[in-house]
Amino acid sequence: MSINACAKIVHDADPDRFLAIMAAPVPARRVLFPLYAFNVEISRAPWVTKEPMIAEMRVQWWRDALAEVAEGRGRRHEVVDALAEVLDAEGARLLDGCCEMRRWDIYTDPFEDEAHFDSYIGETSGTLMWVAARALGSVTEDAVRARGYAAGVANWLMAVPELESRNRVPLLDGRPEGVQALARKALGALDNGDKADKAARPALLPAFQSGDILRQALDNPLRVVDGNLGLSPIRKRLLLMKQSAFG
Repeated sequence: MSINACAKIVHDADPDRFLAIMAAPVPARRVLFPLYAFNVEISRAPWVTKEPMIAEMRVQWWRDALAEVAEGRGRRHEVVDALAEVLDAEGARLLDGCCEMRRWDIYTDPFEDEAHFDSYIGETSGTLMWVAARALGSVTEDAVRARGYAAGVANWLMAVPELESRNRVPLLDGRPEGVQALARKALGALDNGDKADKAARPALLPAFQSGDILRQALDNPLRVVDGNLGLSPIRKRLLLMKQSAFG
């Protein structure tokens, strides 16, 4: 039942990732749904309140839950129960890094520099994808993390208008040329992700539309500010069919 609950969380909060997971083989879904349900929960934890202390407590709750999973314990919670079935101690430790990085979302400070931005995307997206791929038996960490970074940048660019409306400073360089440089860098990472092994393929599916989105930003960076990045439902399904069939 906890898997069903995780699937519903992803379906309601992250429909594109839900589609991607449903394109994966059934055994892989039992790994992917808990991890992406966790991602929904930890990503919204900093945003459900305007009180930083309460937001910090919510993030810490997940860090404590992961520590218990690493120790073979756990707490009664639909997502934590499902995570405990698919994570080992190292997987739980890696996800703790995602939680720690999410603390940036609580406050309104800008990123310090490019390394800080890359670290944020790498932990919140690259690590998540690597934990999923690792749980499925992958050993090509660098390639999976590269694909996760590209997916994270694509999702981040789509979120820029919403982040700015919440008084965040999402980009180091919001000028058109700055957006293009970021998109170009992420496209390079996306290509490096092609070196991932076969076991990682189901974990890579959530990046199915990243290439198209990054190319949109590269071709017309004003689409980022205007909130006009994205694909039609038909295009999404075609990309998923292609990637699930051919990797």
